[in-house]
Amino acid sequence: MEIGLTHSTLTVVAESNTAAYIGSGDLAVFATPAMAALMENAAMLAVAPSLDESQTTVGSQIDTTHIKPTAVGGKVVATAVLTAVEGRKLTFKVEARDEQGIIGEGTHVRYIVDRAKFLAKLK
Repeated sequence: MEIGLTHSTLTVVAESNTAAYIGSGDLAVFATPAMAALMENAAMLAVAPSLDESQTTVGSQIDTTHIKPTAVGGKVVATAVLTAVEGRKLTFKVEARDEQGIIGEGTHVRYIVDRAKFLAKLK
């Protein structure tokens, strides 16, 4: 796994990812939980090509700030950059931007897991 692996994920703000719809607030703006999910998706996809078919990553920690709102119809791009690898632990710098600039930033930790072993814990 190489430090510096990166991926960007794009979404368009729709009613279904607003704070009012999700329930994290009562305004029709891009929800903080939706921003965090977009950041996690970018991190997952940044390292996915480097994993064996039997492996995936799971999120365990996210520490972000949501700096400014984005209106319905706005485009948001989240970018994740792998900054540290400690065994199975992967740490990312994450950032989200809309057409006006940065709207959120922080760090995200994921762990490499074996798919079958991880799902077996549900039984």
